[in-house]
Amino acid sequence: MTVPIHRRRRTMALLVAAGLSIGGALAVPATAANERPNPLNQHTAPEVKAALVAHPRDKIGEHDRQLLAEAVARGEKTVTAMLAVDQRQTRRVADQLRGIGARVDRVDERVGYVRAQVPPGKVEQAAAVGGVVALDLKEYFRPPEPAPEQRVADTARVPAPGPGTPDANPYLPTHETGAVRFRQQHPSWDGRGVTIGILDTGVDLDHPALQKTTTGQRKIVDSVTATDPIYDGDATWRAMITSVIGPVFVYRGQIWTAPAGEYKINVVTEKNTDFPGCAPTDDIVCGDLNRDGDSDDVFGILYRPGDHAVWVDTDGDRDFTDEQLMRPYGVSRQVGHLGQDKPGTEVRETLPFVVQYREDVELPQGGVADFVNLGVIAGAHGTHVAGITAAHRMFGGRMNGAAPGAQIVSVRGCLFGPGCSSVALVEGMIWLVADRHVDVVNLSIGGLPALNDANNARAELYNRLIRQYGVQLFISAGNSGAGLNTVGDPSVADDVVSVGAAISKATWKANYGAEVAYRMGVFNFSSRGPREDGGFKPDIVAPGSAISSIPVQTVGQPVPEAGYSLPVGYGMFNGTSMAAPQATGAAALLLSAARQTGAQATPAQLRQAVFSAAKPIAGIPVHVQGYGMFDVPGAWNLLKRDLTPDAFTVSAPVCTPLSDKLATPHQGAGVYNRCAAGGHEPGEAKDYLVTVTRASGDPRPKAYRLSLQGNDGTFRTYASTVTLPRGVPVKIRLTAAPTVGAHSAILRLDDPATPGLDLGVLNTVVAAPTLDEPRYTWQATGSVNRNEYRSYFVSVPADTRVLQVNLADVADGSQTRWIAYNPWGLPVESTSSLVCYTNLGGGNGCDPASRFYAHPIPGVWEFVVESRRTSPLLENPFRLTTQAQGITVTPDPVTFESLPKGQATGFEVTARNDFGPVTVTPQGGALGSLLATTRTITKGETHLYTVQVPEGATRFEVAIGNPGDPAADLDLTVRKDGVVVGRSADGDSDEVVTLDEPEPGTYEVEVYGYETKPGGTSYDYREVVFAPRYGTVTAPGDAISLANGQTVTVTGSVTIQQAPPGGHQLYGEVPLVSPAGAAVGTATVVIESVS
Repeated sequence: MTVPIHRRRRTMALLVAAGLSIGGALAVPATAANERPNPLNQHTAPEVKAALVAHPRDKIGEHDRQLLAEAVARGEKTVTAMLAVDQRQTRRVADQLRGIGARVDRVDERVGYVRAQVPPGKVEQAAAVGGVVALDLKEYFRPPEPAPEQRVADTARVPAPGPGTPDANPYLPTHETGAVRFRQQHPSWDGRGVTIGILDTGVDLDHPALQKTTTGQRKIVDSVTATDPIYDGDATWRAMITSVIGPVFVYRGQIWTAPAGEYKINVVTEKNTDFPGCAPTDDIVCGDLNRDGDSDDVFGILYRPGDHAVWVDTDGDRDFTDEQLMRPYGVSRQVGHLGQDKPGTEVRETLPFVVQYREDVELPQGGVADFVNLGVIAGAHGTHVAGITAAHRMFGGRMNGAAPGAQIVSVRGCLFGPGCSSVALVEGMIWLVADRHVDVVNLSIGGLPALNDANNARAELYNRLIRQYGVQLFISAGNSGAGLNTVGDPSVADDVVSVGAAISKATWKANYGAEVAYRMGVFNFSSRGPREDGGFKPDIVAPGSAISSIPVQTVGQPVPEAGYSLPVGYGMFNGTSMAAPQATGAAALLLSAARQTGAQATPAQLRQAVFSAAKPIAGIPVHVQGYGMFDVPGAWNLLKRDLTPDAFTVSAPVCTPLSDKLATPHQGAGVYNRCAAGGHEPGEAKDYLVTVTRASGDPRPKAYRLSLQGNDGTFRTYASTVTLPRGVPVKIRLTAAPTVGAHSAILRLDDPATPGLDLGVLNTVVAAPTLDEPRYTWQATGSVNRNEYRSYFVSVPADTRVLQVNLADVADGSQTRWIAYNPWGLPVESTSSLVCYTNLGGGNGCDPASRFYAHPIPGVWEFVVESRRTSPLLENPFRLTTQAQGITVTPDPVTFESLPKGQATGFEVTARNDFGPVTVTPQGGALGSLLATTRTITKGETHLYTVQVPEGATRFEVAIGNPGDPAADLDLTVRKDGVVVGRSADGDSDEVVTLDEPEPGTYEVEVYGYETKPGGTSYDYREVVFAPRYGTVTAPGDAISLANGQTVTVTGSVTIQQAPPGGHQLYGEVPLVSPAGAAVGTATVVIESVS
């Protein structure tokens, strides 16, 4: 009996940009088309495999297993692995990696870091090497385009910022953290003496507001590129291999001139810095390094190995004698320029650059070479971040960044297209902290894995840098909100300060021309906690909207609705990317004060002061804002008292769809219950035991007051104090009795004898209504204010075939939408500010009123209803309805041993509605050629199938499943002409790839045994190519309405036009389609032979 493919049908993974991880922690543009609308009627999240196959204490982790599967699908010979290892065994680990065939690129014993090129089949073996703590695979985080759309400004609603704008202003609201007041009260504590590291897209060295500190010192004291010269594909790194002798030589078939001497030479080709979709206003370069309007230029680089001197042929005349001898910026402070500035324009037509070299880089083909980098910026993002932290005299006036007296070290970790390299984000951070010895670091780059529990190599390395070198890292929380559990990596690392994005009523008006109801709030897009293990993130919030510096090669970028223009070099961006540098700059003020007064300010002391003094924002849950808004004066009042924070460990129960994949299954750093089965029912009182161990401090027992911050009445403790002996676990009983929705509170432990809060434990529970019979429907009616949101949770039952969601009763002109988050805390559709809104561009490719999610993951889904800042209504009414749908069809399939060609043959099936009431219409289509077989595969083995797709084919579908080993994990990849066109790898062995309207030709199907028991596993293989040439299956096409439990007979007929190829059968489908276009059930037909 043939197993019908449709029963296992899932979303395939389209590898448009193979290996690319979309970063959610960079700036969200106010209005720009920063994201293309995604397919919205499918549910599968990008981290499917990992979430299902990662094992407790897995050194690789779910996210990196997904990256590994993608690399295997692409046929890569090696993958870049970054390993956090036992620092005492770093060299031994590197040697053992070489022993299994890996190529070791970097070893850093100071922090226990090894980078290597590893064959995909040896990654598991590499992780198993003794001394390895965690292994990450390289990925890229593509920053969303941060600039608002450009058009003629409206009539000014508020004055534009300018030279007369005071330091305390709503455009760059550093006063909201208390930074301005602190500097006014203590003028010398303005960041002077502090160096801020900024790991980003690079910082514009020409910007007027980034030239000097308040004391006249150079603002930017170093600028380097952290991308890898070989494996990141950064076209600005050039291998200096070819030897030449000046003063005249021939290179690349042309005559070149240079000072007399022996050199190495290479060229930078500007077109290699371009990429599809590059926007010059945001990405700056776009294949035109000298900004002359084309991408045809080539710039020679001359290098003298003996003293690392560099010459760049900036004018492209192949003559180095008219160029300056350059050395790295950190040594010489030299800045070169490409292009010629036009005197009649405000925009700068020249592009600044610095030079950098790396000695003895091992080449893949063997041997070593020195590399030289032409250090240009990769986008506007880093310059904007730098301005927020430490700009001085913006617009030439009184407006400043948070710490105008501080200096900056810029590290570029991003490329020109793929995004920001995770290798650069690790190695750039190591260089900033361990080599350049900065005082505090800002990172506004990251992504959102499904299992955001900080159990990975990068988080481990970041924690080590903080603890060993005494340098605090501030990292943006991410822009994937307003869903629960969306806080991004690496801000989830334990000792990192994770920063969410707040915004005030005044800034809404000043930067957007928008009116809101609240005085202070948190942006909807700001990622929410907790971590997957219940851990406390984000820690704090800071203002996340700012007019700040952007490269002087770009025109001003205001939000049009604000009604004013901005001069060249200034733009309005928003995101947690803008909140993190507010916090970093604020911390620089505290470090400046501590340095000048002799106060201690270790990272632990700094965190205790900042967290203890943060001001909670009224009405905002703690899983959204953490401890609250950064308060500089309040933090200083604690920090100056020489805080003595103790160390604690926390273990609390966690129940989520992924909690069995945690380092300790179902245990984490805070209470987190988001389960459907075994979860927390609305109104149910349930106890949770939080185990706290004091790991340091006074050996005598210490008493702590217990309290709850942010509690809405859901939680209570049974005691007001707890006594903690050192090193002894103590259980604290916490009771929760939630109403419907998400509820959170911070369990605070405070020693009254010492300043500052000693410990805060985040606790989060979700109580969700269930879609139950007979209607399997849930509905919410309400209103949402402009720029605000309402969040709803619904428990979706197993075996739901379609989750249908509708939005209705929206007022005329209102711009309102919903965004769905699956039970893993991942948004299943674009969160771009341009899509899915009513009365805004027709939804821009997303139906604002009706969408469905096929084969939804069972569990607690979240639906965020929000109103856009441009909605004409302050209050926006709505009605949101969700319904579980699914129809079972029998027999499945209908099987005919033999049918003749050219003759219609009828059949009938019974359709039973198992879920909510639904109206469906049977639809016919083309027959398909079906090949079905069963084979056995072992771990690491590959099976290949060749499929011919004819002209006129309407669909090509291939599926595997029904493994003999239920725990086996098989992956499915489809290629055409060597290019991956589809892949399915979700952690089990039921995989499907579907290609609609496939190009004719030869396709290769690969089945890979990712994990099997010894001896392998059997599996079923099915491929179908649907084409009218084979015939048709038809149905009456009349609409059928079915209540829950109701059955109906559905009829159809099959007409064969042509027999399939030898060894194949004919196969047809009659989907039962809802008015929204969802296949709620499917009847299938198999014809075993043609007579």
